[in-house]
Amino acid sequence: MRILVVEDEAGVAGFLEQGLKESGYAVDVARDGADGLEYALAYEYDVIVLDIMLPKMNGLELLREVRSRRVKSPVLLLTARDGVDDRVRGLDVGADDYLVKPFAFPELLARIRALLRRPPLQTGGTLQMGDLEMDAAKREVRRGGRLIELSPREFALLELLLRHPNQVLSRTQILERVWNFDYYSDTNVVDVYIGYLRRKLDRGGDPPLIHTVRGVGFRLSGDVRDE
Repeated sequence: MRILVVEDEAGVAGFLEQGLKESGYAVDVARDGADGLEYALAYEYDVIVLDIMLPKMNGLELLREVRSRRVKSPVLLLTARDGVDDRVRGLDVGADDYLVKPFAFPELLARIRALLRRPPLQTGGTLQMGDLEMDAAKREVRRGGRLIELSPREFALLELLLRHPNQVLSRTQILERVWNFDYYSDTNVVDVYIGYLRRKLDRGGDPPLIHTVRGVGFRLSGDVRDE
């Protein structure tokens, strides 16, 4: 899952970037509203974490502009403790949730997970394909009732596939959403992690769920297809 953080305070931005990356998310950071708008319009983000008090263009102006451009990414506003009017205006112009500074990082993660469970990706707290189930809130994956231990990056990759069932995702799309843009385009990291997931998901002779579409990418599907 790819997250855009728009925050001008260097300490807060660095803290968020490091914490989100360690939690398995790919992260881009913009330090002012103008750059944040450019990022938000250029790429598809799963969540945008947006501070209201920003130079060049404040967060509410940015939010109003991205919604006018039909950007549907969920937006989590970061607001000052006394900024009640800003929170109300933010929700009115298209924010999905808000968090008051200072905040605990686990709460930020919980709110991001809640936004990721909302439509249009999939509704409900559980993502499912056949006998494979993921509880995004608890960070648990089971197949046929068997608990599967995944690293943060493996979890993020599987979550992306589960949120786009039966769709072919190219290696470039996966790199952009699960890793950062500083990976070289010819890296085989996607294939390596697909291999990790297959070994963990298909243990015990279970039918494969991740299928290779030659020359294109990968698809999560319950159908048995030739690769």
